[in-house]
Amino acid sequence: MEENLKRLNKFIGETGYCSRREADKLIEEGRVTINGVVPEMGTKVSPQDEVRIDGKLITEKHEKLVYLAFNKPVGIECTTNLEVRNNIVDYINYPKRIFPIGRLDKASEGLIFMTNDGDIVNKILRARNNHEKEYTVTVNKPITDRFIQRMGNGIPILETVTRKCKVEQISKYTFKIILTQGLNRQIRRMCEYLGYEVTALKRIRIINISLDVPVGRYRDLTDAEIKELNTLIEPSSKTEEASLPKAKAETPKRRAEFIKKDDPRFKKRGEY
Repeated sequence: MEENLKRLNKFIGETGYCSRREADKLIEEGRVTINGVVPEMGTKVSPQDEVRIDGKLITEKHEKLVYLAFNKPVGIECTTNLEVRNNIVDYINYPKRIFPIGRLDKASEGLIFMTNDGDIVNKILRARNNHEKEYTVTVNKPITDRFIQRMGNGIPILETVTRKCKVEQISKYTFKIILTQGLNRQIRRMCEYLGYEVTALKRIRIINISLDVPVGRYRDLTDAEIKELNTLIEPSSKTEEASLPKAKAETPKRRAEFIKKDDPRFKKRGEY
């Protein structure tokens, strides 16, 4: 019986109603019921349970999943909230309910995935999965070697330091950057820290999918692309442990002797 149970957010994501992350928000807001009862976060459901959102019954779907590569124009908001002007769902006007995987700033353009597969959304968005995202960026003044070096080695923003990344100058004002993390307005904040202003930003690749459609257009991912994508993200964990640091396989020895807690030297060394 236990193997037939699913976490509520996973169940909702697999219906194609929204992503797991959005499902969590709906559950927190008390808009989801199971058999007429408002559940707690982490609740599991069985195929026999009646799940409703805002009173509307939702069921598992067994139709073909949708995977789109969309070239988002500047000015479009990556939200499923239809009350937001210029939202991405209304812009695409796809015949099935779909949602974006991740975000792309309103002022930015380029590649974003649209899908009704909540499971793939969950895996791709895991911060520690190291999935590559590639961008071309234009700034307001000439790029220097120092700028490229500092961008690649990490910039202190949002109370952290960005991961080291690949940065390559393309022209006097344009460079290419490959990120494996997705901090809020990361590239813009990195450039701002170094005294530059981003005037144009375009995402041209996500993992194995490169941008190849005109602005405002989309295409279906091919079966081969989906297969390769799933292979590349397969090592990604679906569990909560995926968001925790992994223990090192082996810790190098710092010294031959072990310093005990009652040793006078102990208090002088913050790492022991």
